[in-house]
Amino acid sequence: MILSESTKASLVLVFTCACWAFSFPIMKALEQVGRVEVPSAPSVFFASLCVAIRFSVAGVVMALVCGRSLARTTRLEWLQGGGLGLFGGLGLVLQMDGMAYTLASTSAFITQAYCVLIPVWLCLRHLRWPAPQVAGACVLALAGAAVLAGLGTEKFQFGRGEWETLAGSLLFTCQILWLDRPLFHGNNSLRASTVMFLVMALTTWPMALLTGPSPSSVLHAYGSTSAIGLLAVLIVLCTLITFPLANHWQPKISATQAGLLYCTEPVFTALVTLVVPGFISRTTGIRYENESLTLHLVLGGTTILAANAWILARPPATPKASPSPAATAS
Repeated sequence: MILSESTKASLVLVFTCACWAFSFPIMKALEQVGRVEVPSAPSVFFASLCVAIRFSVAGVVMALVCGRSLARTTRLEWLQGGGLGLFGGLGLVLQMDGMAYTLASTSAFITQAYCVLIPVWLCLRHLRWPAPQVAGACVLALAGAAVLAGLGTEKFQFGRGEWETLAGSLLFTCQILWLDRPLFHGNNSLRASTVMFLVMALTTWPMALLTGPSPSSVLHAYGSTSAIGLLAVLIVLCTLITFPLANHWQPKISATQAGLLYCTEPVFTALVTLVVPGFISRTTGIRYENESLTLHLVLGGTTILAANAWILARPPATPKASPSPAATAS
């Protein structure tokens, strides 16, 4: 069976979401581990420091992988990677800091706002209604995220955590749309990803240095063996493997389809948190309990997967322009 390029791209993006799912319990555990070392630091310090370290190391590794090819980075690759890095770096800090002030389920739901923001922006830009299957799949995915988050079983109100998460989702929307621009379809995805990582690091290091209680807190917060181990998994599994794949394959489908596929991340996250927190607790000594399998997880997850199956079975009529051969990572 020969898969179409769009189907391959969709499967790759689902795989990246499955890997990204591990980042949620790891980042949550990292803050707890770091707070043991620097108890007086604000939550934004741990969020920005985690992003800064994560993408500094990833950027150096990617630069070594690119080797001499990095010297051939074009203006458009700098522009693409710079935009992705700016949107992604700030979005991740807002999302991580927001988690400290709201329920994880609420954060997961609000983050999925980009599955609606993307088609709304495209409708306004092109002055036309979305295809019926696109609108239906977006509504279905958002409903699934609401069920998965358990909304309706508790009071829902907007505070600091909710506003930060929504702002992060808006930046992730910009990141997805930036990567979708035809202007970048001839770029080398590895070089663009390297630029992205380095820009994310440069964006967040000043935030970490300015919000820390002292300059030495940057060294002490994640200097323990437990923190280094968690960072290693975060950098390899959730960064080096996933972002270059997403940057290479996402442009082969529409931004709306990509946004829907990214909605599978909270489904995988819910599954991961059934097991991983307990394992982290045993290896780091912090208290972080596993989540429980609930009806919300089953119904919400099934609804989100159904939305993606719908859009895959009946993709929008307008085909996505194929990128030039130069877009292939080398």
